[in-house]
Amino acid sequence: MIEIRFHGRGGQGAVIGSEVLAHAFFIEDKYVQAFPAFGVERRGAPVTAFCRIDDRQINLRNQIYEPDHIVVLDPTLLETAGVTQGLKKNGTIVVNGKQSPGYYTELFGSDYQLYVLDATSIAVEHRLGSSANPIINTAILGAFSKATGLVRIESVEQAIDEYLPVKKENNKKAARAAYERVVKG
Repeated sequence: MIEIRFHGRGGQGAVIGSEVLAHAFFIEDKYVQAFPAFGVERRGAPVTAFCRIDDRQINLRNQIYEPDHIVVLDPTLLETAGVTQGLKKNGTIVVNGKQSPGYYTELFGSDYQLYVLDATSIAVEHRLGSSANPIINTAILGAFSKATGLVRIESVEQAIDEYLPVKKENNKKAARAAYERVVKG
């Protein structure tokens, strides 16, 4: 079983992102599960979302405490949310951030596979949300696809087409741009 934990803030699309990623794996004939965990439901509040993937039916119904992979939509959470807590050794961290990969390597250490991209700029470039409140979930999914190699970018694009109600083309282009721009730390 593959377990993924998303860390973001309300309004960035972490919950929908986990659901779209689950749908992309479903397209590839996997069993999936996606669900959120958050307290006060308001824009800007920390949000955690989870995604499980397996070749067999998934019967677990609890939060993910020891993920294989972590996706960080908001870099301000890196210092406060304990985002790497429980992450398995050699796990993957995909970070939306403007700092150099070396900055994040110093922050996390070398026990993880680190990938960095400026998903915020990609979302703004493709007019997803507003420049003040960009919605970066589909961009970060493109980066996740490239970083882990677990799901094809074409499946992510198909999931966007089938799952999202609006701006499908913009979201697919953002995912593809992130896939091409993500950098290994």
